[in-house]
Amino acid sequence: MDAAVTEAAPAQSGAPLAQAIVRNVEQVLQGKHQQVEWALAAMVASGHVLLEDVPGLGKTMLARALATSVGLSFKRIQFTADLMPSDIVGGPVYNPKDGSFALRPGPVFAHIVLADEVNRANPRAQSALLECMEEGQVTLDGHSLPLPQPFVVLATQNPMDMAGTFPLPEAQMDRFLIRLSLGYPDFATEAGLIQSQQFVHPIQRLQPVCTPAQFADLAEGARAVIVTPEMAQFMAQIVAATRTHPMLRFGASPRGTLGLARMARALSHVRGQRYVEPAVVREVAPAVLAHRIVLAQPHVQAHPVQATENVVREILALQRTPR
Repeated sequence: MDAAVTEAAPAQSGAPLAQAIVRNVEQVLQGKHQQVEWALAAMVASGHVLLEDVPGLGKTMLARALATSVGLSFKRIQFTADLMPSDIVGGPVYNPKDGSFALRPGPVFAHIVLADEVNRANPRAQSALLECMEEGQVTLDGHSLPLPQPFVVLATQNPMDMAGTFPLPEAQMDRFLIRLSLGYPDFATEAGLIQSQQFVHPIQRLQPVCTPAQFADLAEGARAVIVTPEMAQFMAQIVAATRTHPMLRFGASPRGTLGLARMARALSHVRGQRYVEPAVVREVAPAVLAHRIVLAQPHVQAHPVQATENVVREILALQRTPR
């Protein structure tokens, strides 16, 4: 027992820093504590985050505030219908002085990349992110170039029924660790926005609360959070149930199983817990799994996000909680 506690000790030490980052971000995005905490946990797990909601709810502000708070390099890419893959990853540039070509790194070469309105780009441009998100590298002119580590994509997406959007392919959706929705603020919070932004936007005053080295230590500490064999079986059973559910055409892959474990460990670490508990798994499972499954019945496609989340919650309700 002493050895286990010693191994998991970093899980406690990271909590004060993590909560300081959350409070810093909440200066910009008020009333969304859970979404901010989950997005930070995904970054701690080196996972990519898909923020899906209608325009104007603060998706971009959340991404910018997180990047500023953790003190890592940050680049923003505005996805449009005419975006080319070279606009994302870079490519060879001709030098007219000597007739040579030099590789120009694209904006994807940063620790945190904001892919703003990612589903407004055409499928060819979207595919440029696949290698980046999965392998942490870019292949340019036959050369594989590593991306800075940690590398996290924070992508915003408008609902699919809005004009000028291209649905993300299932393979790319599966590369996002979690999908979040901010939703409309409550009345008191929305009224407070008028006062807080009356003279200057809070994002302009935001300062980092940790160094890149401190954030690296925070991420390293999440790997010390313990998953017991019983909890591993619990998570595997949840994912396996998505592959046999009658409302689903395709269930989550083993990448979803590993993603559920990574997210549960990271969120436990952010909260100062040394072990993954069933409540944390149940809490994050819809955000981790709902975008990885495909519905079977066409008539429920009108609200696919809510439908897939409801299926995951139904599966969770049928699972026996381990002791």
